[in-house]
Amino acid sequence: MIVIYRNGQRTALTGWRAWLLIAAAAVIAVVVGSLLLGVALTLFSLFLFSLPLAILLGLIMALVQPR
Repeated sequence: MIVIYRNGQRTALTGWRAWLLIAAAAVIAVVVGSLLLGVALTLFSLFLFSLPLAILLGLIMALVQPR
């Protein structure tokens, strides 16, 4: 049973409506969690490959730069 208070009135959701609300909340949680995991993995991969490349290019530019 899910109890919702609106404007001082108590509304109780029972039966299939409560299960439907719980299932919708679970689906939303899984979708949001998957999106956040995808963003985290994308940023991690970006930093994992771009940071050493930036350091290497910086060292090469330091060696090539005229003094």
